[in-house]
Amino acid sequence: MARSLRRNSPVNVPAPHVKRNVLVVDDDRAMREMVIALLEDAGHQAAGAADADAALEELRDHDFDAVVSDIRMPGKTGIELVGEIRETRPGTPIILMTAFGSIDSAVEAMQAGAFDYLTKPFKRDAMLLAVGRAFERRALELENRQLRRAVDRTSSFGEMIGASDAMREIFALIRTVSESNSSVLISGESGTGKELVARTLHFAGARSGRPFIPVNCTAFPEGLIESELFGHVRGAFTGAVTTKRGLFEEAEGGTLFLDEIGDMSLGMQSKLLRVLQDHQIRPVGGNQNRPIDVRIIAATNRDLKEDVQSGRFRKDLYYRLNVIPIEIPPLRERPDDIPLLAEAFLRKHGAGRNFSLSPPAIQRLQRASWEGNARELENVIERAIAFAKSERLEPADLRLPDDVGSESSEPDVGEFLDQALAMELTLTELDDRYITRVLESTNGNKARAAKILGINRRTLYRRGFGGADDTCASAKVS
Repeated sequence: MARSLRRNSPVNVPAPHVKRNVLVVDDDRAMREMVIALLEDAGHQAAGAADADAALEELRDHDFDAVVSDIRMPGKTGIELVGEIRETRPGTPIILMTAFGSIDSAVEAMQAGAFDYLTKPFKRDAMLLAVGRAFERRALELENRQLRRAVDRTSSFGEMIGASDAMREIFALIRTVSESNSSVLISGESGTGKELVARTLHFAGARSGRPFIPVNCTAFPEGLIESELFGHVRGAFTGAVTTKRGLFEEAEGGTLFLDEIGDMSLGMQSKLLRVLQDHQIRPVGGNQNRPIDVRIIAATNRDLKEDVQSGRFRKDLYYRLNVIPIEIPPLRERPDDIPLLAEAFLRKHGAGRNFSLSPPAIQRLQRASWEGNARELENVIERAIAFAKSERLEPADLRLPDDVGSESSEPDVGEFLDQALAMELTLTELDDRYITRVLESTNGNKARAAKILGINRRTLYRRGFGGADDTCASAKVS
């Protein structure tokens, strides 16, 4: 798989047998020929077009791995060209160039579907770096299509567990992008396992031998997060008695996981954007930039698109982070994953005992709303184990979030009958199970159980629930 080009590293020249074709679109002939020569010197193949219409004609006849286009041209603009390429060649990454660089034009370009943008005049390495990343994106998309066609039907990947189609798609996506250096934005409700996805991405890729540093963006006061991320020099502020390395430097060569990125202040968002653009940091109080090689994986439980619209989150940072989006559906939308997750939590908290869930217990878990997702499910299983009377957990052993405020965690009569129907119990089997449960609740006191059941005590004996040593009719439990 293609690897992204790292800053301050020699630019990779592709192997001769690999065709890397770039289309350069610019009405300025000198600029067009200069870019073509730069790309060819780096070992790529390049062709030119003087305007958008000529570029579209080239794309109809040839397949290109990337397109580099000026924004302002006679006729159609580069941004209009992006829209047409996305319709005809949706997998082709487009890099836009402009001598009128601004945040607005950059955001407009990214919203149109451009892969990246460069401001003229640009340095040779900046162009080759952007083209290298475009090649990587192209390779990733092609491989992702292949993986989706032949997705492995496994129910786990690393520490992640899931049998639902949604989780299998996430497994396939992680396999595709784990070797990439591109930024990843993981979105999902609290408790869905966003950090677990980030860890799996890191340890499945080439950076697995380097640090994985998780940072909760809400864990530090506004005045300290900059120092935590970028470090500080001695005397930078009151209390800075020594020079301190920041978390970016601690993660050198590895991955920095920025959790709850949506809660980062606009000021810090601006500084993070600069790091993503320049691959350099400057410690608080310092006067020199330091190059870094860190992959950024961010996560949020917020709707960042809405936050961008409301001005709470920067557009340009959103597009820089959202190169590879991964969305984790809530657990209530993945009922097929609940039995697997529950079994994993039983093993985790069972202290070596052989705990299991009855079919009605599993059905009850699958019907719950799980506002807290997998984290909430784990809490329910841990509590059930702590109070369990046997290793076989029944619906009554599960104190679900939906039970809070109710007088009892027992299922209602309708739910009880639904469970019996799902198990296809005969009337005799249903009677026996209910009698068994009543005897358990009375600690084997048959006189009291008969009174609750509204039957004569002799009927219990005739039904096989008698005997001097039979205190709770356990033999009847299937």
